[in-house]
Amino acid sequence: MTTLAMTADMLPYLAALLAAGAFAGILAGLLGVGGGIVLVPAFVAILTAAGYGTGDLMQVCLATSLATIFVTSIRSVLAHHRKGAVEWDIICSWAPWIMAGAILGVWLVSRLSTQSLKLIFGVLVLAVASFMLVSRPDWRVADAPPTGLRRGAMATIVGLVGVLLGIGGGSLGVPMLTLHGRPMHRAVATAAGFGAIIALPSVASFLFVPAAGAPPGTVGSVNLPIFAITIAMTLLTAPIGASLAHGTDARRLRRIFALFLLAVGLNMLRKALL
Repeated sequence: MTTLAMTADMLPYLAALLAAGAFAGILAGLLGVGGGIVLVPAFVAILTAAGYGTGDLMQVCLATSLATIFVTSIRSVLAHHRKGAVEWDIICSWAPWIMAGAILGVWLVSRLSTQSLKLIFGVLVLAVASFMLVSRPDWRVADAPPTGLRRGAMATIVGLVGVLLGIGGGSLGVPMLTLHGRPMHRAVATAAGFGAIIALPSVASFLFVPAAGAPPGTVGSVNLPIFAITIAMTLLTAPIGASLAHGTDARRLRRIFALFLLAVGLNMLRKALL
């Protein structure tokens, strides 16, 4: 298959993209996590099935996921701001370091093979899932967010890992902030802003980084049709997830999602090592 033209043969892939976007949106609203950790493996599976499993596949999937996160992150942080939950001083002081980490991540992604990126993705997702399974809300390492070199190091890691996983700032930012004394609702609200800071420089850079074997509609490494379909679905379904969150046990859902991530990470490792 050489094109992604709208034919009867392409309808299953379109349906899969719609489902992936809808699922990612619900998870974002339900658990406060970015959809990238779901979207990247979904994009990999869909594009591989459509005949684009060679070349810079992971580069396209990561870049396109980050493009969706830029939109959803801004929407999320503005909603949290209206409730007065965003700590803008943390966002502003972390922003330069997060951007530096994101740019470093783009540089690494553009130089690593798809197999290497799958391996990195699998390992990092397993680490995130393991932390989600064992962590407790009352864990603390300090009473206030770090300053100086510690802040720089932690914020750079948030940006770097965000690009390597194609995710926003929530998966790392929330535990980092809660471990440093920030209440959960403020940590979630503030980390939502990290996603836009990660996505802005990385997506701008990826637009000028060509990807070998990319599907039609790809500018640099960002596939515009996949971006448009995904963002339309996430914006529709995120409010549904947010509504569901009020009537469900958050800790139990977090554990279930962590088990889901373990399966995702192990499957990506399997693909990387084959």
